[in-house]
Amino acid sequence: MTLHAASREALAAAELRLLELVEGAAGATGPSALGQELFSVVGLLSAQPQLRRAFGDASSDPAGRERLLRSLLAGKVADATLDVLVTAVTAKWSSPRELVDGVESLARTALLVHAERDGRLDAVEDELFRLGRIVAGNPELERVLTDPAGSPDGKLALLNGLIRGKVEKVTEALVTQLVQHPRGLGVVNGLTLLAGLAAKRRERSVAHVRSAVELTADQQDRLAASLTRIYSRPIALHVEVDASLVGGLVIKIGDEVIDGSVAGRLAALRRDLAG
Repeated sequence: MTLHAASREALAAAELRLLELVEGAAGATGPSALGQELFSVVGLLSAQPQLRRAFGDASSDPAGRERLLRSLLAGKVADATLDVLVTAVTAKWSSPRELVDGVESLARTALLVHAERDGRLDAVEDELFRLGRIVAGNPELERVLTDPAGSPDGKLALLNGLIRGKVEKVTEALVTQLVQHPRGLGVVNGLTLLAGLAAKRRERSVAHVRSAVELTADQQDRLAASLTRIYSRPIALHVEVDASLVGGLVIKIGDEVIDGSVAGRLAALRRDLAG
């Protein structure tokens, strides 16, 4: 998936909102359900060019795009799904197609987060890779699954025979979406892409950052770069403002906490004095 600059910014904002929501999802709308609903919206937008253009028109009023979205989907999808979609459609995308690409990417991210939470991301990555090799090694299978004139029901039946009950639910959902809505992407290339997304997700750690003041985009970029150098792996930031820190930052990566806040230093000083 290749996105232009405006679309990359729009996707980053929507993905951040998605991650914020699934981190707080206690059960009603977990990442798996969110991903499935987003995939349904991809199908809707793919089948409705006029709707796709209406949501992807960067020159139109964002509030109008939000009203249209709510009139169509309020009460039909979960609140969390609607929240993510509002973030997406009110942003500026380079083209309507890239908006659909972005929503599809969000759906995949949600499902991979679900696998990550369950400790099954390694298995999903391995299954996607192996399925790609199986299809690549069977030209007739690839032809049937990729044929745009082929029966959707026939493709689904063939796919179910190949993977149903034999792979992780997340793998099944990702591959089913790929076969049903390839959107110009061949099955082998699509499986390679999905395996790469799972690998990227597995290698990326998250730093939960509390800051006394809001960090600028440049400050966040520099902090992420510094943490990436320190930990020798890509680090994504989740930043929240906490005025009680008085000044500075508190950074939590896994079980490790880096407390550079004024409040933290004062607390340490009080402990030293008390001891």
